[in-house]
Amino acid sequence: MSELFDELPLWSAPFGLKLLEHVEYKPGITALDIGCGSGFPLLELAMRLGKSCKVYGIDPDRKALSLAEHKAAVFGIENIELIEGVAEEIPLGDQTIDLIVSNNGINNVSDIGKVLSGCARIMKTGGQFVLTMNLDSTFMEFYTPLEEVLTELKLFDAIEGMRRHICEKRRPVQEMVRLLHEQAFIVNQVRHDEFSYKFTGAEAMFSHHFIKTSFLPSWTGLLPPDQAQTIFKEVKKRLDERAHDTDYLTLTVPFALINSTRI
Repeated sequence: MSELFDELPLWSAPFGLKLLEHVEYKPGITALDIGCGSGFPLLELAMRLGKSCKVYGIDPDRKALSLAEHKAAVFGIENIELIEGVAEEIPLGDQTIDLIVSNNGINNVSDIGKVLSGCARIMKTGGQFVLTMNLDSTFMEFYTPLEEVLTELKLFDAIEGMRRHICEKRRPVQEMVRLLHEQAFIVNQVRHDEFSYKFTGAEAMFSHHFIKTSFLPSWTGLLPPDQAQTIFKEVKKRLDERAHDTDYLTLTVPFALINSTRI
């Protein structure tokens, strides 16, 4: 993922800008960005909080962290500390953090319950936790014709795999709220929003570098190897038919912001 430094900020910006709107900016606090990647919204948050605050960023990608470190040096940001590691094992002390943010990162970890338990451990009473997450209807304009084709081919195992993949990567908001409650967070606000990618057609969509690198491998993995090419050809045909009807092809990304407090 480290090679996608241009595309990843484009993908994460709509989530992150909404997140930054809901942070409670207070002097003298200590914050943590879970899944900080190459520095967004970590660096922006650090600059907005100012020098009286300390902001940690944790991510398992060493190359991404190196870029974040380089950006911080260029920008003259001195109030950050980067941690190479996974969110399931946050190496910070108990009740040391006033603010936690995660920009579409929590729903990509391997064990959400363990991550939220760790967040509850390190956060002070009254601390703020703001996270964003894209929802299970993300890119439904693609998944709907894909399921149609799989149904016609009677590839029911592939359909089940597709649904399981969506559920694993994009948990329902109600489940995330429940998990937060279990870890002594009170959810103050859930905000829904969306953005979209528009393309001239299926070929442009499948050729887009971010789609090709970040989504296509997992889509291909859902399909029988000997039928993947045929299936994608038919899906592209149906996508182009929809694009013809509307003058362009749209992929919609609905997402939620959850604003909570440690009690």
